Amino acid sequence: MNIRHVRTYLIVCSLVVVVPPLKGLVQQNSDASKAVSQPAERDGQHDFDFELGSWTIHLKRRLHPLTGSTTWVEFDGTSFTRKIWDGRSQIEEFETDSPAAGHIEGLTLRTYNPQSHQWSLYWANSKDGTVVPPQIGEFRNGQGEFYGQDTLNGKAILIRFIWSNTTTNTPHFEQSFSEDGGKTWEVNWITDQTRVNDESDKAHSASTVAERDGQHDFEPLIGAWKYHLKRRQNPLTGSNTWTELNGTGVCYKVWDGRAELDTIEVDGPTGHIEGLTLRTYNPQSHQWRLYWANSKTGILDPPQVGEFKNGRGEFFAQDTINGKTISIRFVWTDMTTSTPHFEQSFSDDGGKTWEVNWITDQTRVKDDSDKTH
Repeated sequence: MNIRHVRTYLIVCSLVVVVPPLKGLVQQNSDASKAVSQPAERDGQHDFDFELGSWTIHLKRRLHPLTGSTTWVEFDGTSFTRKIWDGRSQIEEFETDSPAAGHIEGLTLRTYNPQSHQWSLYWANSKDGTVVPPQIGEFRNGQGEFYGQDTLNGKAILIRFIWSNTTTNTPHFEQSFSEDGGKTWEVNWITDQTRVNDESDKAHSASTVAERDGQHDFEPLIGAWKYHLKRRQNPLTGSNTWTELNGTGVCYKVWDGRAELDTIEVDGPTGHIEGLTLRTYNPQSHQWRLYWANSKTGILDPPQVGEFKNGRGEFFAQDTINGKTISIRFVWTDMTTSTPHFEQSFSDDGGKTWEVNWITDQTRVKDDSDKTH
């Protein structure tokens, strides 16, 4: 399931021959044409609601796909899915033991793009914490199809995910590969889920304290928070105009704290911001990756990468602003207090100087919010 993907775009072109209609019939004909040629686009932002909760899973995996092999291995595991952005995003935790691959612990982050009406499915495993490019697609007539691209044995292939039986307590998933541009497909991974109707959801929602090491640097953020945010308008232009926003958020533990899903929702004079940060830990490099997405597009940005030293976390990446490549720095401090502090800064001189453009101060909500979430 750790695969790379590429978006598929469909461009529909139409030629319209305009013949001047009789006066008085223009509006009537125009409205009728719109009704026929422009049906309302389907809103699929809750397509994956069926996945919420706890599951036992039975998996089948084809060994050596696209080699003519018909040898399969079967194994069992568990998964748990929680809702983000009121269902327009989800995170699924997955754990199993495979006879061929050993212990597999992973997550799938599903985000929805309300403009394209499509879902992006991002996979990461706990061995390195890297989120791979997404499978992208949508549901039609009760079946979800999601496509991407990868390389297998040095050859470019297409990948397809299919979700079916989503209105039952036994949803079905298949992954297939194609080496002929999608003319034929070979199934190589099959998952059948069975819903667990017990206290598992509560167990996953509860926040437990684990012994702190490098893998638990962000664990102090677990729980519910109030946010006060300051944002510089037009950074790297000499502007000193700031706007302030206020809101709330919740941070959830994933992989027993070695990954986290953090949500934020704030409002201010410049509008509404609803976003999430997925943080994953690489136990080999002892570094964290911080992936951001907002609800307007549901697309994960490239990660900030870094680590904590002496109670200060610094994370770096590159981006482009006003056509110019810049450096970005995230800094986390005061992590062991009830008011952790975050700053984002930009640099256009290779890190010699930094200009702060985003400041977040959090205040813990001391009630039952953590248990509820």
